Amino acid sequence: MNYQNFFQNRPTTEIAQDLLGRTLTYENNGEILGGLIVETEAYLGPKDYAAHSYNGRRSPANEGLYCPGGYLYIYAQRQYFFFDIATQEKDNPEGVLIRAIEPTLGIKTMIKNRSGKTGFLLTNGPVKMMQAFGVTSRKWDLHPIEKTPFSVDLTTKKAIKEIASGPRIGVRQDNDWSKRPLRFYVAGNPYVSDMKKKNIQENNGWVLTK
Repeated sequence: MNYQNFFQNRPTTEIAQDLLGRTLTYENNGEILGGLIVETEAYLGPKDYAAHSYNGRRSPANEGLYCPGGYLYIYAQRQYFFFDIATQEKDNPEGVLIRAIEPTLGIKTMIKNRSGKTGFLLTNGPVKMMQAFGVTSRKWDLHPIEKTPFSVDLTTKKAIKEIASGPRIGVRQDNDWSKRPLRFYVAGNPYVSDMKKKNIQENNGWVLTK
């Protein structure tokens, strides 16, 4: 399966769930950093009050959402960066925000990039993940993912016991879109944003393998 097939031709909510358990990597100065995707959020275009493309808004800042599925939409809020992937055909501005990963590769470098933060705090949020990768600009915005240092392994994925869903984080508007269950995550995984200790599951929510 190639990126175009994966990130198009089906609902964005389905893509957001299918990304869970797949490995996201970033090549930083010749070293591969990354981990298993454990949390995503779907944004559903002009009808979605919380989407950057709500009501057809379009500008150089959000043009990545209007690119074909598989292109990156890297955006900034103040000095912080977020990693989003467009998910539909050109000019249908939907996307998936990768919120968190369970680190598996280049952990020492990611800890250094996060100024010594370790454990769950290393990558349990979208800003933390990008800081751990050492991303400090929007350089790869508007690029197809295969032509960037980022990569998502579409060939394998780790088996998940349960995919949970809930409202997106940081969507504060008092409307139906703020409550819709468009955030998807590996139930019981400690690297999921705001995961409470009492809800952490054995094996971090992954299916135990022999």
